[in-house]
Amino acid sequence: MYDAVIIGAGITGTMIARDLSQYQLKIALIDKENDIADGATMANSAIVHTGYDPEDNTMKAKMNVRGARMYPQLCRDLGCRYTVVGAYIAACGKEEEEHLDVLKERAERREIPYAFLSGDEARKEEPNLNEQVTKVISFPTTAVIYPWEAAIACAQVAVNNGTELVLNAPVKSIEHHAGMYTVHTDKKDFETKIVINAAGVCADQIYRMVSEHPNFSMKPRKGEYYVIDNAVHYVKHVVFPVPSAKGKGVLAVPTVYGNTLIGPNSDYVPSTTDTGSTFQGLDYVKENASKIMKNVPLNRSIRNFAGLRPSSSSSDFIIEEAKDAENFINVASIESPGLASAPAIAEYVVQDLLKGKLDLKINEQAVMTRQRPLVMSELTPAEREAKIKENPMYGRIICRCEQISEGEIVDCIHAVCGARSVKGVKKRVRPGMGRCQGGFCEPRVVAILARELHESELDVVLDSQGSKILAKENR
Repeated sequence: MYDAVIIGAGITGTMIARDLSQYQLKIALIDKENDIADGATMANSAIVHTGYDPEDNTMKAKMNVRGARMYPQLCRDLGCRYTVVGAYIAACGKEEEEHLDVLKERAERREIPYAFLSGDEARKEEPNLNEQVTKVISFPTTAVIYPWEAAIACAQVAVNNGTELVLNAPVKSIEHHAGMYTVHTDKKDFETKIVINAAGVCADQIYRMVSEHPNFSMKPRKGEYYVIDNAVHYVKHVVFPVPSAKGKGVLAVPTVYGNTLIGPNSDYVPSTTDTGSTFQGLDYVKENASKIMKNVPLNRSIRNFAGLRPSSSSSDFIIEEAKDAENFINVASIESPGLASAPAIAEYVVQDLLKGKLDLKINEQAVMTRQRPLVMSELTPAEREAKIKENPMYGRIICRCEQISEGEIVDCIHAVCGARSVKGVKKRVRPGMGRCQGGFCEPRVVAILARELHESELDVVLDSQGSKILAKENR
């Protein structure tokens, strides 16, 4: 019997798992995908918003402000990258300037630092702001992170503390009987006191397994992005247009590894698996990026990608016990600012919703921190030389663009919650993230995975279990 089963191993589910793992509880974290963070966490803008945007008296506002303030210590504890870059919200003309005053008032109520700049003052800092920008509100504490790194780190902490991680386990049905639940998956059945539904775009499907009258439905929205080569230093801050009813608009985002993201659009799609880029979506990004920016370097794009926001029929986060299913906790509609809110959402679920339902006795052996994995490019020349002397694999560069060694790839395969696919390696240590997008290193990553997992190269997958890269051996 499990105390809680968490459905969904994205940033929200993994943070809840980490928080629960500090207690003497039996927890399972399950996901239908082949890896952690393969849904909305996989494809987003990676911004820790400070909390000025959500409307007053919403869960979004409460969770965003609290979550953003938790991130610096959380990232220190987990050995994750956290880079403060600041944000500019750029207005073009008097009407848009009036909305900056709304954001300013919210920031003051929430004690979020801000400053106003004229268009000319802002252009001194960001020369690629176009001439139509007349006024900017700056939020200097806005940060960016590496979302997959944070989710994987949380899962590693949870698993080290005894949480059971089960991947490739789509939920087929849930039975509610005798005061408990049985969660049926392809892998095994889980009998549990509590179910936590953090299933992203599929959250309504999971809820319908226990409710005849669910009070929300998911309405996924696709967002498409361009990734700009990290040799192009296009912006220093996250640069937004004034937000609209469709969202925060097309942004320019400096990432923790030096690339710039340009995007996204925001279009409702009927499918929960439609993550393909489209000509129409990318054209929209191209046209709208120039609203507040100039010299947009789309000719230096090295990749485009798309992700699905777990939007729903609710305009707010849904974080509550289901009214018609006792001990079934919905954590749904976690769209932007969901990434920034995730630490606070986890805290709220555990301390407010579960405290009276589970016996939260601290596990004295639990370790809530994680040491940052070895990153050769972050070492001094002397430290690199010592590591290579210790293990020559650290001196064999597999990814030339990002300078990733064979040793780092091997480490991520054998780590807790280790990589089992080319994309899994890419998410953890970044081979294939550079200018050639794996053109040079991907065959070598396939060979290393096959060797370390003791399988044929023909069995190595790109991402999901069915995504084998090679069809036959031709030598």
